[in-house]
Amino acid sequence: MRRMLMLAVATAIGLPASGPAMAAPPPLPAHPPAGYFVFQKVVYQNDGGLPDDRAYFERELHNIANHIAAVDGKVEIRVVDWGPGLKGFIAAKSDPALAKTIDDLRAKGVRFLICRNSLIAMNLAPSDLYGVGQVDIVPSGVAELARLQGQGFVYIHP
Repeated sequence: MRRMLMLAVATAIGLPASGPAMAAPPPLPAHPPAGYFVFQKVVYQNDGGLPDDRAYFERELHNIANHIAAVDGKVEIRVVDWGPGLKGFIAAKSDPALAKTIDDLRAKGVRFLICRNSLIAMNLAPSDLYGVGQVDIVPSGVAELARLQGQGFVYIHP
């Protein structure tokens, strides 16, 4: 009975009626072939993430580091931060490991752009955030996303 059920399912989803029910996937290459990745322009959105804005921020930083490594540095990355997304920069003021992660990404060319509207709404100054100066402030996070997309940046919201 079980074999008949498996055959029926295999047939329904288009697998051959004979042979192994599940073939092993082909092995993955260790590295992409030369020329696989072209230079990329990417904007990441960071507006926090439930249930823990800080954990979300740390995962996003990890994803960005992986992105840079995957394309062998052939990428220009901007991160537009607003609302609860600013909490990671507040935390980094008292967390040397988090601050180092931010610094390491900046050293690789990542720019973190901070929403002025969020600073006002949250009653924060740039100095309340780790490593943020006037040059990092944009008028509106949402408008900055649209502006960068208009300049050819691909939008990613992990």
